[in-house]
Amino acid sequence: MTEAAEHLSEVVARALAEDVGAGDVTSDLMGIADDTRGRARIVQKQPGVVFGLAAVAETMRQCGVESVDNLVVEGQWREEVPAEVVLAAGPAPALLAAERTALNLLGHLSGVATLTARFVEAVAGTGVRILDTRKTMPGLRALEKEAVAAAGGSNHRMGLYDAVLVKENHIALGGGLAKAIHAARAAHPELPIEVECRNLDETAYALGTGADRLLLDNMGTDDLRKAVELRDSNGGAGGKAIALEASGGVSLETVRAIAETGVDFISVGALTHSAPSLDFSMLAEPA
Repeated sequence: MTEAAEHLSEVVARALAEDVGAGDVTSDLMGIADDTRGRARIVQKQPGVVFGLAAVAETMRQCGVESVDNLVVEGQWREEVPAEVVLAAGPAPALLAAERTALNLLGHLSGVATLTARFVEAVAGTGVRILDTRKTMPGLRALEKEAVAAAGGSNHRMGLYDAVLVKENHIALGGGLAKAIHAARAAHPELPIEVECRNLDETAYALGTGADRLLLDNMGTDDLRKAVELRDSNGGAGGKAIALEASGGVSLETVRAIAETGVDFISVGALTHSAPSLDFSMLAEPA
């Protein structure tokens, strides 16, 4: 089993333990025997991007459903709804036990993919890449970032361990920006280094520190354009030397104007922390 598959299995197992617990008392009270067979259709009810079919299949597998067939390709926008996306068959109690966990994961991950696709479409033609952040649901980061990538977004760092991002609190507690950059280069020369800048003065200073990317935090579009000019006048024309990332207060209404300032990346925490769930339902019948 791959690391990704193992992680998915653990996520699903925790979700099922939370939902099913000692067993489905309603199915037991209804007298639905273990050998009762059923079929189920999962239906997409809202336009958007489906992602999370592997989570559905793993949920079904852990509950004892024997047959799960995907009817759509993940990562593609679907406007025509309702549309069937999964067919499953197996013991009726297993289908009922899997239903809520499968729909929760599918709806959430498809919501992340759908919102990402909207942001990517909003900046189409600018060359700007939409990034996710670490503002994820605990335990679901890897799956959420897969959903972002499937919908055309790009993954920022996975965690605190795979890139250096020097923020204001690091500077306040660690003795200054220059010291932080020097220490990072010495200890982890293989890791990219990014520096958070809150204004143009900090941007001008950070451009001379040897950072790979600057995170321009909560700057207006006028200051973002000036930051691009500062970068370009310091030998980084076209983002080849130091990349610029805009962040903070980004919405579907503002992202195009931000992209047109000339930055290279726009990070959007909302992709994962505020994506509305895409609506799915499961319809079951006797087999």
